[in-house]
Amino acid sequence: MPTFTPLHRDLTFLSPLSEARAARLVGFLTEDEPSTVLDVGCGWGELLLRVLEAAPAARGFGVDLDEDAIAGAHRHAVDRGLSDRATFEATDAREVTGTYGAVTCIGSSQIWGPSVEEAQPLDYAAALTALRSLLPRGGRLVYGEGIWSATPTPAATAPLSGRDDEFIRLGALVDLAKSHGFAVTAAHEADQDEWDVFESGFAAGYARWLVEHDADDPDADEVRTLAARQHTAYFEGYRGILGLAYLQLVAV
Repeated sequence: MPTFTPLHRDLTFLSPLSEARAARLVGFLTEDEPSTVLDVGCGWGELLLRVLEAAPAARGFGVDLDEDAIAGAHRHAVDRGLSDRATFEATDAREVTGTYGAVTCIGSSQIWGPSVEEAQPLDYAAALTALRSLLPRGGRLVYGEGIWSATPTPAATAPLSGRDDEFIRLGALVDLAKSHGFAVTAAHEADQDEWDVFESGFAAGYARWLVEHDADDPDADEVRTLAARQHTAYFEGYRGILGLAYLQLVAV
């Protein structure tokens, strides 16, 4: 099985998220100077670490099931002098209890719904319910999740769940947030450049492997297949159709 360089070598965030949008989200989360911050599905912790840098009195807790990503988050916290305020654990977010002044959850709603192997529609409602339970009234949530930016086509759904009801549109997601205990202060979605940068981060890992290994390496055909599959899925499939919404929510 080929081994690729960590995604954080080519991606700043594990989502289609630009520096400008990240700065706005961090500003929203830290405006009320929260004392505690939770990042669900934190990956290598970049967004949480930026929140802690902007809120020097806050303590942060990041959870993710990817043990390699969590190990990377620990290293990044040490490198940036934040290890005394940032805790990362490879644990199931459903086991997290308590309340937090600010929460981020980007691309992790599947935690509270059917497993992805079941290929069912994303359960936004279950995720919003669970996230609301972690916030006091007035607490802030950045909720980022997949949506349809355009009407799904068979080519777009094929590399995903294979169904056109897997996601909903932005307006419907805003309505769901309002009906699950939140006031919506802003709703926007990743633009095409953010998506292209994100998908290119995956492509870079495949390309680097192919450059660093001989063409007749036993794993080369598998890597070329993976690279071609990702290229086709994105450019001939869901590019411009699959979107990612960013909602800035306040618990009410």
